Amino acid sequence: MARYKHPSRKKRLSKLGRQTKWAPFWIIPKVFGLGRRVHPGRKTQKKRSWRRTKTKA
Repeated sequence: MARYKHPSRKKRLSKLGRQTKWAPFWIIPKVFGLGRRVHPGRKTQKKRSWRRTKTKA
C-alpha cells in the first residue's frame, strides 16, 4: 500500500479496523449469564485478520 493514504481510504480502513475488535466485556454476562466464562471474540460479528482475510479498501 502507498505511503500516503487518501483520507477516504484511511476512513474505510479505520472502520474495518474497529470491526475486528472483541465485543465489550459487559456483553458476556448479559448474553451468556454471570457464571459462564466465554471469550469476548465469540460475540464479535465480523472477525478479520490482516493475515487471513484481505479487504477491498
